[in-house]
Amino acid sequence: MELVATTDLCYTNPGPIDDYVLYDQENHVSAAIWEGQERGALRCHEHTSKLDRWMLTEKQIELVRKAGFGYLRLIPSISLDNPLISALVERWRRETNTFHFTVGEMTVTLEDVAYLIGLPIDGKPAIGVTYASCHAVCVKYLGRAPDSGCTTGGMVKLSWLKDTFSHCPYNASVVEVEYYTRAYLLYLVGSTIFSTTTGNKVPVMYLPLFEDFDYAGKALGNASLKSQSTISGCLTLLQCWSYYHLDIGRPILHHYPIHECFPFVLGWKGKQSGPTSNRDVAFYRKTLDYLTPSDVDWCPYANISRTVIPENILSSLILGRSKTMLVCFDKAERRLPDRCLKQFGMPQFIPHSVQRWERKTRGVDGGVDLITKMESEVNEWSNRQFNIVDSEEDAGESEYMRWYMIITRRLVGRPVPISSEFQRMNTALRDVANLADTISTRGMDYQQIQTISRISYLVHDCLIDSGAIPSPQKDVGKKKRIKARGKDRVHMKGTRRLKKKDNSLEACLVVVEQFRRQKYSETDRPKELPRGLCKEKYPIPLSENEVSQSSLDSSEDDAHQSDLGVVV
Repeated sequence: MELVATTDLCYTNPGPIDDYVLYDQENHVSAAIWEGQERGALRCHEHTSKLDRWMLTEKQIELVRKAGFGYLRLIPSISLDNPLISALVERWRRETNTFHFTVGEMTVTLEDVAYLIGLPIDGKPAIGVTYASCHAVCVKYLGRAPDSGCTTGGMVKLSWLKDTFSHCPYNASVVEVEYYTRAYLLYLVGSTIFSTTTGNKVPVMYLPLFEDFDYAGKALGNASLKSQSTISGCLTLLQCWSYYHLDIGRPILHHYPIHECFPFVLGWKGKQSGPTSNRDVAFYRKTLDYLTPSDVDWCPYANISRTVIPENILSSLILGRSKTMLVCFDKAERRLPDRCLKQFGMPQFIPHSVQRWERKTRGVDGGVDLITKMESEVNEWSNRQFNIVDSEEDAGESEYMRWYMIITRRLVGRPVPISSEFQRMNTALRDVANLADTISTRGMDYQQIQTISRISYLVHDCLIDSGAIPSPQKDVGKKKRIKARGKDRVHMKGTRRLKKKDNSLEACLVVVEQFRRQKYSETDRPKELPRGLCKEKYPIPLSENEVSQSSLDSSEDDAHQSDLGVVV
């Protein structure tokens, strides 16, 4: 029927059709957005704008370089595009640790980390002992402890680190220089790669990693993507990754972003311009929903001269294709480069099934040595060199895309706004109600009359509940209203109505289809009109006991008119 076809078209399944890969879809933000529950742009926490307030001495800069953060300290202060980042997060899937775009899966690879922010991506895992308080560890590694107002559990405020250690005395001893440098490194990682959702604190458990500056450079590189599945983390890295790979929201620079300077994130430093009006989350969401292959640069570093890249970075780039586990204290995230081979210039094949793993989350007790707790994850990282992924000879792009469209979430936003769907559903229900109320029942048998009564009841009940038509009965008492802010109330209210209308319309379509298929029989005609049908404004379904089994006299014309009236 035409109405059924229209409904199916407007309510196309956005995916996944098969959820064996994206098994947690019901808890993903895209499920709520599809139902009209907008959350707006996320708050992005990053403090790179205050890094230039640290006045480092030459001795400190040398220690920072030795620790492996000589390039990270150069990370520029870029105005974060919160709507762009929020739209990207909506397509990030924790089941695979990848972005699910319409063109395939992508991710921020270790190769991206090395090129964009210059972090070493090989070394020992960043792991150690957790702390429930800050006093003892700060005294040991910083020479002093913060007041109680500057700490929360095992975390210290970034502002305390900056106010206390941003200016190292010119005549400071070697030990004092190390204190001030460790404070800077803790502030640096707490503002970038290890930032938390609090936005202004950093765990002190990272301090022991800076006890030996040579060891620090070997231990922290492999954990640089530990927070990329959340809104915290190095958001400058994520935004610049988008600029390089996607032609979406990319600003217009007053200079061409050349690659003579390393790391490449510096290419986006400076004055920028471009249209910013109307670029909210909905704008970027729709753009990503209709992303095309021409909008994607899978290998943006292919033509870059390698002479500007440090040798220690070049020698470890192959680890970008390592199928391994990244470890950072009590957090571990799996890397699945076999799902993003096009980012390495290889044809993409259908990847192997995703192995589910238990995520380690923060909140472990203080004083716990995590080496034992994270033993399996650490061992997997130790074997990283033996798990390099290569492409398959028979990899076919068309076969992969057919498979991918079945397992992915194709759309995040609705093609038609939920408010428009609400109005369309109102119109459809009114049409059905009008047909049910005006159709001639002359010549119908019991089952057909019962069906018409049921349709009329369902449709009118739904229209009354939505407020489209007045209720025949006065409300008894006042209903409690949900306390919510303006836009939230509208979204919640519209969602509930749409769900109920959707279910009611589906029920109506089922009974209409049953009615259409029923065969008319002369011997089943009732002799008189069932009590209550078409005599009350909102008829209720009648039971078989209430319907007289006698037949009505009718002409062939009336019967013909009745048959035409139910075609929707």
